[in-house]
Amino acid sequence: MSSPAGAPIRLEAVDLGYTYAGATPTRALENLSLAVRDTEFLAVLGPVGCGKTTLLRILAGFLRPTTGSVRRDGAAVEGTSLQIGYVFQEDAVFPWMTVRDNVEFGLVARGADPAARRAVSDELIGLIGLSAFVSAYPKDLSAGMSKMVEVARVLATDPSILLLDEPFGALDAQTRARMQDELARLWERRRKTVVFVTHDAEEAIYLADRIVVLSSRPGRVRADFPVQLPRPRSQEARFSADFSALKRRVWEALG
Repeated sequence: MSSPAGAPIRLEAVDLGYTYAGATPTRALENLSLAVRDTEFLAVLGPVGCGKTTLLRILAGFLRPTTGSVRRDGAAVEGTSLQIGYVFQEDAVFPWMTVRDNVEFGLVARGADPAARRAVSDELIGLIGLSAFVSAYPKDLSAGMSKMVEVARVLATDPSILLLDEPFGALDAQTRARMQDELARLWERRRKTVVFVTHDAEEAIYLADRIVVLSSRPGRVRADFPVQLPRPRSQEARFSADFSALKRRVWEALG
């Protein structure tokens, strides 16, 4: 079920602009505004180089916008926050740690007691289907499994907002579809506010409540589509008439 239209706004970007300095300054974003509501799964879609990752890093507080502002729960974002979890596009699991140790990493850093850590990691490792791999190291996992360990590690500290930067971009099509199902199932259970960056229209439609399409650089909001497909979704949804019709509209917006 989609987030209600009247749900409170968790993240909001207002007239956002960002320019990368250098011999030839690059304007990555310009006059970009969007709002993300509580428990909404928002996909941000656009061509390569349109500023999707830049937008996500600004929302996370890693970058300060050149112009405009970002608000989280109505307050200005001045830096990073424990309320925001970030999953990078690049592989970020710790190769010297087991699956359990990776998932518990943030909890250890916060001083959580061992019993509490074990309860959280047991639940999350079970949710991502890796209970048989708790003592395995990343080298023993597939790329998709490693990526879900990253997601679980971020969720272990219970952030209210989850930002994901093309987490499945390097996976083959079959593994990618399976990981999309795992993420959707995890979101159904945890109901975090999610901003998911992707360049794949089908992935965006399959996962999201709403899709924002950005223009080519400098990135601006070109289109905004609600995804009104019923949840929970299955792979059969990809072959429905409604899915195909929305995919056509999204492709047209991408230009």
